[in-house]
Amino acid sequence: MINDADRQAMLLGVGLDNQDGHKRITKGDNFYLAGGSEETHERMTETVIKFNEKLARKGKHLAELSGEEFHDLMQEAREK
Repeated sequence: MINDADRQAMLLGVGLDNQDGHKRITKGDNFYLAGGSEETHERMTETVIKFNEKLARKGKHLAELSGEEFHDLMQEAREK
């Protein structure tokens, strides 16, 4: 059984619209992004960076978020 102190979480982004054959992989705190066109991969990267900034301002770790908190933060991070 996993207790709350041992919980870990990571954002995984997979882009499926790559047509140029270029392999794009970006890793960072709380995230791993793979694939996508240049535009898609850039947008995924910007989104997770903004998400992590908002998460840090809340003083929380990804694994501590409720589903609702996660959804709200992700919606905010996706807004341009």
